[in-house]
Amino acid sequence: MASCSRAQVISLYRMLIKESKKFPSYNYRTYAIRRVKDGFRENINVDNPKTLDLLINQARENLAVIRRQVSVGHLYSAQKTILEKESHS
Repeated sequence: MASCSRAQVISLYRMLIKESKKFPSYNYRTYAIRRVKDGFRENINVDNPKTLDLLINQARENLAVIRRQVSVGHLYSAQKTILEKESHS
């Protein structure tokens, strides 16, 4: 895979932050945002194209994981809300 441009890296960073902000739980949300920021900050000076490709691929995999977890979290929250409403009826 060819190395990503700076714009593509920034776009990936923004997508990770945006998806992380969707976690329903405050603790998960702040942890995910902090890890994204720290991960990008730690690797800001990486110049090796192979290392960059590896890091970008890991970030894309992490984005997919975050998206799945956010979906499951929202489903759980919705299910919990429905069950609470039914128990109060």
